[in-house]
Amino acid sequence: MTAVPPGPSRDTPPDLPYKLIATDLDGTLLRSDGTVGARTRAALEAAAARGGRHIVVTGRSVAWTRPVLVELGYTGLAVCGQGGQVYDADANRELTSYVLDRDVARSALAGIEAVTGPLSLAADRAGLEGAVLAGPGYRPDPLDGLPTVPVDTDHLWAAPVRKFYVQHPELDGDRLHEIASRLAGHLVTTTKAGPGEIEILPLGLSKATGLAHAAGLLGLSGADTIAFGDMPNDAPMLTWAGYAVAMGNAHPELKTVSDEVAPGHDDEGVAVVLDRLLGARRQRPEPSPPGTG
Repeated sequence: MTAVPPGPSRDTPPDLPYKLIATDLDGTLLRSDGTVGARTRAALEAAAARGGRHIVVTGRSVAWTRPVLVELGYTGLAVCGQGGQVYDADANRELTSYVLDRDVARSALAGIEAVTGPLSLAADRAGLEGAVLAGPGYRPDPLDGLPTVPVDTDHLWAAPVRKFYVQHPELDGDRLHEIASRLAGHLVTTTKAGPGEIEILPLGLSKATGLAHAAGLLGLSGADTIAFGDMPNDAPMLTWAGYAVAMGNAHPELKTVSDEVAPGHDDEGVAVVLDRLLGARRQRPEPSPPGTG
């Protein structure tokens, strides 16, 4: 990862130091009320006017992400589903979509349950738009706003699944992730995107793999990228990027792999950093008083 380039000269507008601006959604671009602030919108518009490309990189599925993109007037590529879906918002078309090997996922979850006891699951099923299937005991977070459809355990496994959301009745998300990654990390990718649960994904999949693919389609690389995030699932993306920014509200783990900690999402930390990088011309120095200098 690289340091922030020096500021602009006093006579010319500053160059845009990073051509790709990758932002997580929840806890990063979006404020607590689910909106994007006016200052953030203005900063992204200013970056676009200077040739920058904004790319959303989120754990949300395409169906769950699309309403936010529409509200933003977003027409570029988006990386959804923790890197499993690269979505062309302008064409309303998925360019890539990965699913779990269900036999491998069963083995991984059985290995975890042998140590932790029973787990509760929800499935992000391929082809199911705008909802997840919630198995017995799964507790949806009402703040997520993602509809759940209660089903029995067998129904969770009846069709291809992009990922599983996994909860334990007693273990918090950090402890569950630690155990799951140790026991099943050779079979699946485990990640923590929010409080109280983890996600099980195809092995090797991450926000970094999805972002690298999308950036390649745009002719860009990690060195061209500044990335913003708030949770451990953002760590691969921030490590891949040329410059990594954790939000002030970020999980402590993410702050350890970041070049900078910005103000929190409710204080529009993305805009604060972009405004600095894109900032107005430096002011000319005041002339020295006569007889000095």
